[in-house]
Amino acid sequence: MAEHDRVAAQTVEELLESTLESVDQAEETVLRLATAMGFDEDDRHRIGIAVRECMVNAVVHGNRYHSRKKVHLTVSRVGDRLEIIVGDEGGSFDLSKLPDPLAEENLLRQSGRGLLMMRAFMDEFLVRPREPLGTEVRMVKYLAKAG
Repeated sequence: MAEHDRVAAQTVEELLESTLESVDQAEETVLRLATAMGFDEDDRHRIGIAVRECMVNAVVHGNRYHSRKKVHLTVSRVGDRLEIIVGDEGGSFDLSKLPDPLAEENLLRQSGRGLLMMRAFMDEFLVRPREPLGTEVRMVKYLAKAG
């Protein structure tokens, strides 16, 4: 029996500093579980990009590198589903008020595509306020069944 078939459910929780080094740490944690689950290289690459973009948003835009604010990472495997939750301790934001990264006036901007990539690379994507303060992003990727 393959390693990823034996692991039924698993959750990893980490409290990370508001630094760019935490982006790497979060990606490593998520990819370790994704690999154990049996995600292929392409899916692991997509998951990694989504996690990096999400973590950068939490550190830079949410917590604004504040040394007392943390990033909350929860990674869970339930059956064939990998769930990633990233929460910051900054202010909340209104997703509907962000500029459309595909609008002509935004095409050459250096930022603004992270949420677009997270939505494109993950099967489920949800942004909501985090209690008591901040923003929480929930992303899910389903393990494709071999045909």
